[in-house]
Amino acid sequence: MTRAHLPGILAMAAIVVASNILVQFLFGQWLTWGAFTYPLAFLVTDVMNRVYGVAAARRVVFAGFAVGVACSLIGTQIMGEFGPLVTLRIAVGSGLAFLTAQLLDVAVFDRLRGGRWWRAPLVSTLIGSTVDTALFFTIAFSARLAPLEPANDVSWANEALPLLGLGPVVPLWVSLATADWLVKLSLALIALVPFRIIVKRLTAQPV
Repeated sequence: MTRAHLPGILAMAAIVVASNILVQFLFGQWLTWGAFTYPLAFLVTDVMNRVYGVAAARRVVFAGFAVGVACSLIGTQIMGEFGPLVTLRIAVGSGLAFLTAQLLDVAVFDRLRGGRWWRAPLVSTLIGSTVDTALFFTIAFSARLAPLEPANDVSWANEALPLLGLGPVVPLWVSLATADWLVKLSLALIALVPFRIIVKRLTAQPV
């Protein structure tokens, strides 16, 4: 690791910590505030990938993963109204989703880095975000994976309700996942602006 990589590592660590805190607070009916901070992790990874390369981007991802594991361990020791703030399924889902999605983002970005400046960050973030959402919500809340943690009651997340209050009847966690995914897709488009600006400043040349 070089000193040039330190800002990326610190930014990733700050995003992971902030998201772990903000996920405890609701924003409307289907989201938490953490849904708006976590997608910034893809921005950090993509900037590091563009400016410093694949190896640097992976270092930042692994640093973020380590911070996430630490946050999960702390969360398992904090008791909320219905038990630990972080259950085993949430911890496993969060860690596996983060690591898989971020490393996939790095690989896809690297594959597309030679195209138009916006293609690599946009496509890699869209793919990574989709995988992240699918893995986390399925592992953390799907009734089919109840054997992962039999003592953890996730019946509330499997209550049958209209999708986002309007669509077909699905388990509640599917609506939560869909809302989270839509936010990630929106932020993937918005993040192209800071991506362009930051990369230009760091490289002092067009991307």
